[in-house]
Amino acid sequence: MKKPGLFALALITAAGAYAQKGVEDGSRYGHGQDSIRTRENISIYVEYYKTNNFKDAYDNGWKAVFDEAPLASVNTYNYGVKILRALYNDAKAAKDEQLMAKYSDELFQVYEQRLKYLDQLNGFAQNKVTDFEILGQYGHDYMSYNPKVQISRAYELLRKAVDLGKGRTQDYVLDDLMNVSAQRYKNKKDNEEYREALMQDYVDCATYIDQFIALQTDDKAVERAQKYKERIDGLFINSGAADCQKLQEIYGPKIENNKDNLEYLNKVVKLMQMFECNSSDAYLAASEYAHTITPSARTAKALGALYYKQRNDTEKALEYYSQAIELDDDKTSIAGTYYLMAFIYFAKENYDRSRSCLQKCLANNPDRGDAYILMAQLYYVKRDWSNEPALNRCAYFAVIDKLEQAKKVDPSVADRANELIGQYKKQCPSADDLFMFGYKPGDKIEIKGWINETTTIR
Repeated sequence: MKKPGLFALALITAAGAYAQKGVEDGSRYGHGQDSIRTRENISIYVEYYKTNNFKDAYDNGWKAVFDEAPLASVNTYNYGVKILRALYNDAKAAKDEQLMAKYSDELFQVYEQRLKYLDQLNGFAQNKVTDFEILGQYGHDYMSYNPKVQISRAYELLRKAVDLGKGRTQDYVLDDLMNVSAQRYKNKKDNEEYREALMQDYVDCATYIDQFIALQTDDKAVERAQKYKERIDGLFINSGAADCQKLQEIYGPKIENNKDNLEYLNKVVKLMQMFECNSSDAYLAASEYAHTITPSARTAKALGALYYKQRNDTEKALEYYSQAIELDDDKTSIAGTYYLMAFIYFAKENYDRSRSCLQKCLANNPDRGDAYILMAQLYYVKRDWSNEPALNRCAYFAVIDKLEQAKKVDPSVADRANELIGQYKKQCPSADDLFMFGYKPGDKIEIKGWINETTTIR
């Protein structure tokens, strides 16, 4: 046999020298014979994969491509997940714990490696994926295809996915996080750290599932997400982790140290609102600090209502309502706030301030029927303006004027206005009562004193 010449031998040697795996040099397929072998392996295993012959796909190319050329194709990971899930299920059906552990570990390696090379893989992928999507799927499969689930590891993966994805996090991942968090707390109910984490997880998941639903355009996707939303609520409610006293114990001591942390404050406020703990000190403190950081008409108005209804502190309530008016640019909203202030002043018997607020209310929204009714009640209280009882009772005509105006501008208050008109008509002076003063029905009369308006005698 003729020996190869020096030139041919050099070519063979060179080809061998330049053979290198992709995992070694960072290329997609490797170089030389390794590049050729990688492409051949892809062609072979993909054919097996297409026919759902997952074991042959695994043995005839997929595993080699995954180990030797991690950048060769995004499908190495997409297909790899399905291959290893199928093999795990087969091993589980055969009750082969050793194989279950093997395929489970390799499935998690697929996710780890994809995260490691995610930027490079996205660089040549048509459909790019995010790290939170991979982490969410990883966390889900960690719980589903794992003979030895560690709750702490599952929680770590899912919490990280949610932190990164926020309102774009997949609905099933949010459900998984609540499930794991609730399990973790159930296993150690005396662990206050787990209790607080569960509460925060619920606030996040409840918020993000709504945002996720808002992004969906397919009715079936919305329906599915709504079911997850119900499960998330149910998991938290059934956990028994929260009541107003416990929320106060957990968050009360921490508000001061987090008074500049708006995200933290908003979470406390939302959580307490969910459990209707609006009267707690922690809720009030968190609300006030949050308002200080980002003041708005809405938050000022809410604090005004809180101080008035929960604390019976009218001075603070009026202070916040005044802030709300300054921060507001919506006339209808401003009118509503002036009405609330007028009501408080009326209760405090500060009738001058009450009328002033009502006038400003109606200047911003002339269609507030309840404002005219309250004005009528002010006139009733301040009806005495003369030394003659019959003339004083003429103030009822002015009272009725306001009630008629209330019905005219706002039909929704008609029943209440008519009820009051019926009461006040009985107290109006008769024609005989006014005859000696030179008045008859249809005449104009000036009601002096505090009311200081002209009305018509009925």
